[in-house]
Amino acid sequence: MVVERVVLAARPEGSAGLEHFRLEQVDRPAPAEGEVLVEVSHLSLDPYMRGRMSDAKSYAEPVAVGAVMTGQGVGRVLESRTEGFAEGDLVTGRTGWQSHAVLPATELRKIDPSLPPSSALGVLGMPGFTGWVGLNKYGRPKTGETLVVAAATGPVGAMVGQLAKRAGMRTVAIAGGAEKCRIAQETFGFDSAIDHRAFDNVKDLRAAIAAAAPDGVDVYFENVGGDVLRAVLPLLNTHARVPVIGTIAWYEGASNDGPDTLPALWRQVLVKRLSIQGLIIFDHWNDFPAFLDMLKGGYLGKQVVAL
Repeated sequence: MVVERVVLAARPEGSAGLEHFRLEQVDRPAPAEGEVLVEVSHLSLDPYMRGRMSDAKSYAEPVAVGAVMTGQGVGRVLESRTEGFAEGDLVTGRTGWQSHAVLPATELRKIDPSLPPSSALGVLGMPGFTGWVGLNKYGRPKTGETLVVAAATGPVGAMVGQLAKRAGMRTVAIAGGAEKCRIAQETFGFDSAIDHRAFDNVKDLRAAIAAAAPDGVDVYFENVGGDVLRAVLPLLNTHARVPVIGTIAWYEGASNDGPDTLPALWRQVLVKRLSIQGLIIFDHWNDFPAFLDMLKGGYLGKQVVAL
């Protein structure tokens, strides 16, 4: 009858560490009318959570010091006080980092028990949905064009790569390490893959991307920032599209050392007539059923669904 939970103990300045979290035990709550008690089996760990640990103004409220860390979870219903959910149902919702959670039924969704539970937190959840929305709405893929995406073996990048390939694009993966590059090509079907860790400067990384994208880059799916963005930017074609869903390289504080590159960036936007679109997936939840229908219809291979 005890809940174990991880709370935010302090706000980090720079890198987050164990000292910024605290493990607590509290009495397990009982669901009220219209609520469901869930025993959590799987938790998400997503890059956006670093932003929630900060109290800087953003698109969502920060996690309060002393509050349970936010996050999506999967688990089984232990007790239900609402129609539509029964004991034993496999569900997903914003449980937070804790062993048990009580949530309103309106904030839970049943998931297919024949699929790996973790898929609801990855390719069949918010990350996969983000890739689908970002590429289709803002990347606007076209046959014969070239796409580059970093973090290409994560659930967002893997979704983007497969969708782009199905749209007839040349697909270039950027990933960290030879093994991830192998997975990008052999599992997710990218045309080529580049190990960014193999380069110690932006110039050489840019040359490798240029070799993989000889016709330039038409869609750069931005979820990393940092040196990858610096490498790709000069390779963008006129009227290229850049959906921006994250800049993880800068989440723990961007360095202000060195020259100001903003003027050069803004000139690239002007002379190449680039389309740069920020994306917060909360704005698009009305499209989530269509996304699931697309996957259930066998649009992608079974390999990605199994991750």
